[in-house]
Amino acid sequence: MSSHAADPASDANSATEAAEDGLPRLIPREVLFGNPTRAQARLSPEGRYLSWLAPSAEGVLNVWMQPADRSEEARQITDDQKRGIRNYGWTEDGSRILYVQDEGGDENWHLYAVALDGSEARDLTPFEGVRAQNLMTDPEHPNEVLVGLNKREPSVFDMYRVQLDSGKVALDTENPGDVVSWLTDAEFRIRAAEASDPETGDDIIRVRDTVGQPWRELLRFPFGENGGALAFNEEGDQLYVTSSLGSDTTRLVAIDAKTGEVSSELAKDSKADVGSVIMHPTEHRIQAVEFDYLKPEWTVIDPSIADDLAYLEETAQGTVAIVSRTLADDRWVFIDQPDDGPATYYLYDCEPRKAERLFVTRPELAEYDLAKMQPIEIQARDGLTLPSYLTLPLGVEPKQLPLVLLVHGGPWARDEWGYSAQAQWLANRGYAVLQVNFRGSTGFGKAFLNAGNEEWGVGAMQHDLTDAVRWAIEQGIADPERVCIYGGSYGGYATLAGLAFTPELYACGVDIVGPSNIETLFQSVPPYWAPMKKQLVKRVGDVENDPALNRRISPLFHAEKIESPLMVLQGANDPRVKIAEADQIVSAMREKELRVTYIVFPDEGHGFARPENRLDANARIEQFLAEQLGGRAEPVTPIEGSTAEAR
Repeated sequence: MSSHAADPASDANSATEAAEDGLPRLIPREVLFGNPTRAQARLSPEGRYLSWLAPSAEGVLNVWMQPADRSEEARQITDDQKRGIRNYGWTEDGSRILYVQDEGGDENWHLYAVALDGSEARDLTPFEGVRAQNLMTDPEHPNEVLVGLNKREPSVFDMYRVQLDSGKVALDTENPGDVVSWLTDAEFRIRAAEASDPETGDDIIRVRDTVGQPWRELLRFPFGENGGALAFNEEGDQLYVTSSLGSDTTRLVAIDAKTGEVSSELAKDSKADVGSVIMHPTEHRIQAVEFDYLKPEWTVIDPSIADDLAYLEETAQGTVAIVSRTLADDRWVFIDQPDDGPATYYLYDCEPRKAERLFVTRPELAEYDLAKMQPIEIQARDGLTLPSYLTLPLGVEPKQLPLVLLVHGGPWARDEWGYSAQAQWLANRGYAVLQVNFRGSTGFGKAFLNAGNEEWGVGAMQHDLTDAVRWAIEQGIADPERVCIYGGSYGGYATLAGLAFTPELYACGVDIVGPSNIETLFQSVPPYWAPMKKQLVKRVGDVENDPALNRRISPLFHAEKIESPLMVLQGANDPRVKIAEADQIVSAMREKELRVTYIVFPDEGHGFARPENRLDANARIEQFLAEQLGGRAEPVTPIEGSTAEAR
């Protein structure tokens, strides 16, 4: 995102036009991590307007719009001054834009609405310390939205019905204490709920026949199974769900809303769980589903969409996702995302089939050479196959390279194929970049997920990362003396664990908002994680009641074993991984006179949203990696507006 720093590209570009080391020109950090030129294109529901995110004159991401026929100039209609808008959408009548924003990274999201004339945004959930989530809209009820608020009790979200014209907020459905999400039927009534059993960690789908009727359990996924509710059909007598019951990967099925029995199986894949789902904008039926093992692929369910999807895939250079459709379903916006270039947004007319390019998110990237992301499979020491990705620097032989092991967060998440600004940045600087879906990652079936249970730190989850690095060394790709482990959140924890438990493997580490003591992490999680606490304990282990386990897997208690330099970056307002997690590992290392660099951003949370802070953080990381591994670095210039504090 943009900053007010001097142009960092000028010196770097002239110095590397004909790089002697064979690597391509340095890509400026501003181009990779600054504000996109435009992003998140959307059509208004009736198709009259196009909207997108773009920087304001002050360099803050805001919502812009223009008539779809381009008969008027584009104009900015929101006026966020601080953190930038990251997600937004239209009301169903096309009269307003909805977006969420928090304060300083505290994740207490407020829901805002702004009229198309750009008049001042209205805070629809103006409650101190309250978080808005589970937002729902409906074409038949354009003046109201449903939104979850933990207003009554911080640990649970009740559903409220909000009138957009008056701002009136009224309780719609009260949470009994264990519900984590809700679903409406075609009449915009809340008729399904997903709950987490606090005693067993099971996931439960509950339904009711109509508002006022009692809730009943329809389907239960015992801990270790995967699944969840997606939507009701038009008639409200069928519920679309994903389910691993009776299979390893999740299947997409329709179940009877009375009995819970499977009515039909819509789609399944032997290697990947159900991913993204395309639903008709008004008819409450599933049209296609994505499965993503090493690369995402669409499976068509509704034949009427088959030719359209085929046309989109022929047009695109990379993966395709439909991001917006009119209610009449005559025009779509879709995104084309290759692995070696920026995303492109298109406007698609269904009849006749015609795609018009709207914009490229980061057009400046076209001036630079980007690397391909290679899907690979790595065998762990026990034979488990780890779906992984390797990005190699251009212009040099892939032998004895410095390696960055880039560890994803979650850990119940995954790495996926496609454009990665971090991977491109590191490869451009001369590093091989390895991203591993270690056991416990999601998307690859329940056996793969459950293989990570109670395997943190000194267990198989960390062994998978170790084995992947050793694979890269054995292949001759990585120089064993120049390997960095780097990640955020769980990836930050894995960094600390890697340096503490396999110190011989890594030359350095970069930990961004990673926990160091799992007991204090558990004790300080946000209150709204309470319904999922049992699952957390079963996945990680009962560290609060087993001090020996906690000491074994928490890097804090092994800080003296860290031999290599560590960089720690932390947001002071992080509600998930409190700043105490960073403070204590830094303090422990300094007591032992170990090498640690500590950077705190006082106006950030779980990650760095403000562009100035993100650019500053990456500049510091780049210099650190260059010093430790010998890669290239763009000259550092002061970044005006950054709040970074070296502590």
